[in-house]
Order: sequence, then C-alpha cells, then structure tokens
Amino acid sequence: MLAPVLDRWRLAALIVSALMLAIAHGFQTFGGYQPCTLCLRQREVYWVAGALALGFMILVRLTGAPRLRQLSCWVLGLAFLAGCGIAVYHAGAEWKFWPGPSTCSSAGGAGGVSATAMQDLLNGAKIRPPACDQAAWVFAGLSMAGWNAVASLSLAVLSAMAALREGSRG
Repeated sequence: MLAPVLDRWRLAALIVSALMLAIAHGFQTFGGYQPCTLCLRQREVYWVAGALALGFMILVRLTGAPRLRQLSCWVLGLAFLAGCGIAVYHAGAEWKFWPGPSTCSSAGGAGGVSATAMQDLLNGAKIRPPACDQAAWVFAGLSMAGWNAVASLSLAVLSAMAALREGSRG
C-alpha cells in the first residue's frame, strides 16, 4: 500500500508540504487563527521541504543518479525531522514544559486586524499578537503544534523508508 507513495516520495513530499501549508493558511484565513512566531517557523519547514522536493524531482530526472535518489529522500527526512523538532518545542512551550522564545509573538500585519482593533490601536490601546505559549486550537488533547509534530515525524519516517527503498534498488 505504501510502495507507490515511497516510489514517488519526492512528489509525495511536495504534495504533502503544499497540503500542510494550505491547511495552516486555511486555519488562518477561514478560522481566524493568527499564527505566532513558532507557527510561522513550522510553516517555513514545509516551504523548504516543498522546494527541496521540487528541486530533487528535477535533478533526479536530469541526472538519473541512483545515489542522488536515495540522498534526496534522506535530506527530505532531515527537513521533516527539523520540523518535528520545532513543533515539539512549540507544543512544549504551550504545555509550559519550557519557556518559549523571547520573541514569542507574531509580527503580523494589519491584514488580520479588524477596524475596531485598528481604531483601538490608533487610540493608544495595545493589540496583543498571538503568543507561542498558548494553544489556539486543541483536538483530541493535541494542539496544532502537537499534531504538526506527529505529522512531521511521520513524514520523516516515510522519508527514511523511501531512502532505504531507493538504496535497496541499487
């Protein structure tokens, strides 16, 4: 069942990265959940992984090098593992296991600010951006960061499986 996905792992990684970004932007646009600094860092990983996957797809086609096919899967795995680390750090800050970064608020623009909030800002009120240590959304006991950690770890494992599969083809 996984074989077709693993055989085209670079394409799958590109699609999944785009899907994860679409989900995050959907929560922001349609759900009104403004991202904090760590949320944005987690998105950056998917932008990087997607770009790497696309670049590797082209490079593997041009060169056809078997070692490059395997190496590309390992590199994608490392990218997803880095994403898991950021997500675990964020989830831990939300659960107060450790402090979040000192820049633990979004620099967000006015795009997500209502007219009333803008008027309050003009009148001298301070608008508090989302904080990294407060879960904005929780499902089944896990925040978005927690679910992202699970997804990122799963993608890292699938990347390793694809790399091993590529290596076994020789």
